[in-house]
Amino acid sequence: MEHDLASDYGSDFSPEEDIILSHLLHQQAPSPPPQDPGLILRHVEDDESPRGARIPRTYNWRQHVRGNRRLSSKRQTPCFGVEVADDDGNPPTNVESPESREGRSRQERSVSIEAPPLDLPPGPVQPEEPDLRSPLERFRTKPKKALSVTDLISPSWCELQYWFTLTKHGRKRRTPAMKQGSAVHRTLEDEVHHTVAVSITTKEDAWGLRIWNAIQGLRTLRETGMTRELEVWGILDGLVVNGVIDELSYTCPDPELEATEERDPTDAPPPTLSADQKSITDFLSPNNSQTLNQANCGASAPPPSASPAPSVYITDVKTRTARSVPKAASFRPTLMQLMLYHRLLSSMVAGETDTGILFPRYDLRPNEPFTDAFIAQISGMFSDTDTDPPPSTTSTSSSPSAPANADADTLSLLLAHNSLASLWRLLTLELRRTFPLGATSVGRVLKAEYRRPSDGQVTGSKTVRMDDALLDAYTAEGMRWWRGERQAVGVCLEEAYKCGSCEFAEECGWRRGKLEEATEKARLARKSRGRSEV
Repeated sequence: MEHDLASDYGSDFSPEEDIILSHLLHQQAPSPPPQDPGLILRHVEDDESPRGARIPRTYNWRQHVRGNRRLSSKRQTPCFGVEVADDDGNPPTNVESPESREGRSRQERSVSIEAPPLDLPPGPVQPEEPDLRSPLERFRTKPKKALSVTDLISPSWCELQYWFTLTKHGRKRRTPAMKQGSAVHRTLEDEVHHTVAVSITTKEDAWGLRIWNAIQGLRTLRETGMTRELEVWGILDGLVVNGVIDELSYTCPDPELEATEERDPTDAPPPTLSADQKSITDFLSPNNSQTLNQANCGASAPPPSASPAPSVYITDVKTRTARSVPKAASFRPTLMQLMLYHRLLSSMVAGETDTGILFPRYDLRPNEPFTDAFIAQISGMFSDTDTDPPPSTTSTSSSPSAPANADADTLSLLLAHNSLASLWRLLTLELRRTFPLGATSVGRVLKAEYRRPSDGQVTGSKTVRMDDALLDAYTAEGMRWWRGERQAVGVCLEEAYKCGSCEFAEECGWRRGKLEEATEKARLARKSRGRSEV
């Protein structure tokens, strides 16, 4: 728009204002930045950051993946138009001529700049059709992330709340309390592992790092009696599920509870054996194989083992501001979480985690060699630390090796297992060494430990026994919702206190329906009492 010098009164805007207004009128809104389709999540666990390579007692390498991060925020730059109205916002009526001084004065007082209406397609606006796909199809099918333990236990608090969370946010949003909890977990993990950055360039390297972490976590457990942040994978109902166990140790959290483990009443009592007899279990045990070989060769048998193989116990660490331990419904998510960890770990120990399902779920190439850069970083990790490495896995000596020897041993180990398929076989071997009696080596006493989020001090704990029947019933009912075979349900009236802290309470139809239901029941009860009195 040019400044009109031929006008009788001149322009209502200065030349600088003309340029600005012309720019605004002709500016086009830029297209919004691309967004990640389908709320794709690629983290190991919803509340977990990537991890790095580990060595017993001191080492833990966290993965630093460099890549493009897409912005989810939307930016809108609207075009502007001019609307003339009177001082009350009504269309102008009986206005003096716009060419007069009074007309121009009124227009100057009432000029406003606003965005024009959006260009909508002609015809009536059609309501958005509801998405009838199951939660599993919408949120946990390739290329989206696989199911996690968090996905399976979150609905135990309230299915509707988790449904709203998935549909509106795609994942559980990190609250300040969750961030404090992550800090406590990181501090505990740093007591066991040392952190060294590792650059990742391929998916196979990233998964190799995760499997390597699990291998080193098992070695840490055998060397020190305890490990933290051990990732586990399993197949439940034909679907891949992963989780991260906070702590594994050889210390039974509740010996009395373990001693009162109920025996199946249908089991017959074991027969009484004489001193020179052995049960079939003892006869076929791994410890008896050497005795049989020596007996066949005429050699004398060594003395029996002084103690059986110890069990490994699972602990989940929770941060909680209240000093009391949660009870009943508040403890249910943690109870199911502990049992799911037990189920996943037991299936891995028993060799039931099918890599023919696991690797294709993540589009991994199991026989693809790791990159040279990845192998070099892992094998050279001791030179970047000031701590002694663990004993070599190929040596029977219990004394620490020199860093140079450890680097060479790690390099030889990775070159001998230079693919996901081969490294998984090494993980299977480490599981057998850590759990010599198979799944029965996984202790059936589970512990939840509560710590203050401010300083990480322990405030209480609770122990429970593994209940396979209870877990089977819970997962079966939960998978019915995930597969779309039933609708999500809200909390019962006895657990309505949960609604007080729910961000979706105002829009929850279940809550309103339960309130109306309770009101109607109370009305009918009063009416019934009134009739009985008559």
